Amino acid sequence: MPKLLTVFTPTYNRAHTLGRTYESLCRQTCQDFEWLVIDDGSTDQTKELVEGFIAEGKIPVRYIYKENGGLYTGYNTAYAHIETELNVCIDSDDFMPDDAVEIIQREWTKRGSDKYCGLCGLDFDLKKKQPLGGWFPEGMSECYLPYFLSKSLHVGDSKQVMRTALMKEVAPQVGFEGEKNFNPYYMLAQVGDRLPILLVNENLCWVDYQDGDSMSAAIWKQYFNSPRSFAKLRRLNMSLQHNTFSYKVKSAIHYVSECLIARDKAWLSQSPQKLMTLVVSPLGLALYWYLLYRKHQASKA
Repeated sequence: MPKLLTVFTPTYNRAHTLGRTYESLCRQTCQDFEWLVIDDGSTDQTKELVEGFIAEGKIPVRYIYKENGGLYTGYNTAYAHIETELNVCIDSDDFMPDDAVEIIQREWTKRGSDKYCGLCGLDFDLKKKQPLGGWFPEGMSECYLPYFLSKSLHVGDSKQVMRTALMKEVAPQVGFEGEKNFNPYYMLAQVGDRLPILLVNENLCWVDYQDGDSMSAAIWKQYFNSPRSFAKLRRLNMSLQHNTFSYKVKSAIHYVSECLIARDKAWLSQSPQKLMTLVVSPLGLALYWYLLYRKHQASKA
């Protein structure tokens, strides 16, 4: 029988943490999944490590090596190869609770249909043993993903389990040469704006943030090394049907600052909210100067 779920893991030089991810998958109380490892050009022992996992034969494992291109290119490669109904990304420094796949199977079998884009569960902080950003609002069973995040109904990372067919419709995510920090939320948001997502108030992932080398670290540097990518994400946020007005305004402010960093003279003509963008442009300029200040301070540290 075909598996229900693909757990995919984009990884770069994380041989020292990848074993923990693998061990958590071997412990799953439900084996209705396969593991897809996308190696983003690692120079450590990742390839040999995963080949060892495959040889053990405990769980179905596929390994794909690609040239280094950043996290979103790992998502692109994953979506091109995933064949199961559902998929979820578990980072190479994180791991799943023993019953995570069982929860996903149970909830999707009971509640899932083509009326939804997938499931959204909780990420738990490994050190604090608490959900990042707290629990989902009591009594809320579904929501459009952009509204859920822009309304700050849950402040913190969460775990999206998406329908593969829908993700294939928006993939691949097209980035910019030389810019690797393009958040794959760009694809998730497009799908999550079409159909609501089911909320599962349970832990689907233990998160263990690595100091200094995760995508969420050094955000100030990312603004400057991937400004066109950030600007493209802000344009999407301004155009999504289920983002709140206030979040669109915030996105417009950031959009102006990132266009200034990118020296993009077409900033106004390319905006999906031209009047809004023009009105907030002084705030965008102020944010640009603030980012320059933060970058300067970081360079001195």
